[in-house]
Amino acid sequence: MDAAEFRKRGKEMVDYIADYLEKIDKRQVLPDVEPGYLRPLIPDCAPQDPESFEEVFKDIEKIIMPGVTHWHSPYFFAYFPAASSFPALLADMLCGGIGCVGFSWASSPACTELETVMLDWLGKMINLPEEFLAGKDGQGGGVIQGSASEATLISLLAARSKTIKWVQSEKPELTEADIMGRLVAYASDQAHSSVERAALIGGVKMKNVSSDDTFSVCGSALKKVLDEDKASGLIPFFFCATLGTTPCCSFDKLVELGPICNKENVWMHIDAAYAGSAFICPEFRHLLNGVEFADSFNFNPHKWLLVNFDCSAMWVKKRSDLIGAFKLEPLYLQHHHQESGLVTDYRHWQIPLGRRFRSLKLWFVLRMYGVTGLQEHIRKHVRLSHQFEHLVRLDERFEICAEVVLGLVCFRLKGSNELNKALLKSINEAKKIHLVPCHLREKFVLRFAICSRTVESTHIKFAWQHISQLATDLLKTWEQNHQQQ
Repeated sequence: MDAAEFRKRGKEMVDYIADYLEKIDKRQVLPDVEPGYLRPLIPDCAPQDPESFEEVFKDIEKIIMPGVTHWHSPYFFAYFPAASSFPALLADMLCGGIGCVGFSWASSPACTELETVMLDWLGKMINLPEEFLAGKDGQGGGVIQGSASEATLISLLAARSKTIKWVQSEKPELTEADIMGRLVAYASDQAHSSVERAALIGGVKMKNVSSDDTFSVCGSALKKVLDEDKASGLIPFFFCATLGTTPCCSFDKLVELGPICNKENVWMHIDAAYAGSAFICPEFRHLLNGVEFADSFNFNPHKWLLVNFDCSAMWVKKRSDLIGAFKLEPLYLQHHHQESGLVTDYRHWQIPLGRRFRSLKLWFVLRMYGVTGLQEHIRKHVRLSHQFEHLVRLDERFEICAEVVLGLVCFRLKGSNELNKALLKSINEAKKIHLVPCHLREKFVLRFAICSRTVESTHIKFAWQHISQLATDLLKTWEQNHQQQ
């Protein structure tokens, strides 16, 4: 394919993507395929001779689309949003076209410098304390990671490295292995599984801290477990607070937790993967109060801020804590500006060496939507979640299981877990909408997340009518079966 054909085919692909997104509501949100559907549809080996673009293009609808779950459908209410917008897609095209691998400033100065500035822009939008911003001579700063899971792992590894150095300075007789065996990380019992996975990869113990009746961790619960572990000779070193938990969007109490972490020399990382985007709205910024006590903070613009995957924003108060944990300087990666103090080499801030020009997506979206446009997007989703909550509350057969703060509604039929599992099964087998469940204490709960950029009130009404009718049908069958028994 030469440049001339690329121009032609590129326009065709843009038209195809635009048509796909414009008409996505006409597609069934969940595919009708079984595991292994794809292999019989394609040859066993790669073609020996080149095929035309037309041959490849016609197979998109024939082979790929039948197996796609349409995350951007207005009938997709599962997980959390996967952000997408036309400005972000255009920026990703440019990113692919430039094709730089921005592991250092020298490897592409614009790639590094735009990221630093965009993370400052974003930090100012959510009113992050000045210490987290790079500015012209700040000690902190932001970086784009691939996911919140990566951000949690990076912060845990940085905390581990910092703690080992500190303990050895106090007790030189202890080896790194001695200290590693005593390190303990903590998170809420509602925290995402990626936090536990970070501890697994980091080779340290992980303990859950019990959440309260609102599914939030408070200061007294953390202090209790820290005191117990210190008395047992363990070394608490890391706590991951969650703002907007995956099961029910609950918020740990940072104002209580932060001072305890600071006093006990425990690194506090804040995972706000989904909820963090809402902090650009002044009415939700109070949910971030206490961030001033944190050592690191993360949220995902690729969830709710119209920047398509992957773009996970992470900030640290002291970038030297990250660099100190990961810095290696082979000759082939060195450059003559690296000691100037004016440049950032992001390879020291992450697990992989290579990185794409992801800040282009932020730049395009922030400029083309503006803060007000993004705020309206967030507020619209929150309004729709409260609309769904209102519909649920009008039906006495159902109950709301957690406070609706942002764009997630946790609800269930009043009754057994088996009944609610049957309801979810009937919802997803009908394939008109898509939901996923969670456990809140002993209850099996359905999650209804407002996800699509194009979702409207009509889609919410349709979803509720559909759920309500399926519940009616299920309850009739359920009652008949119980009468027969």
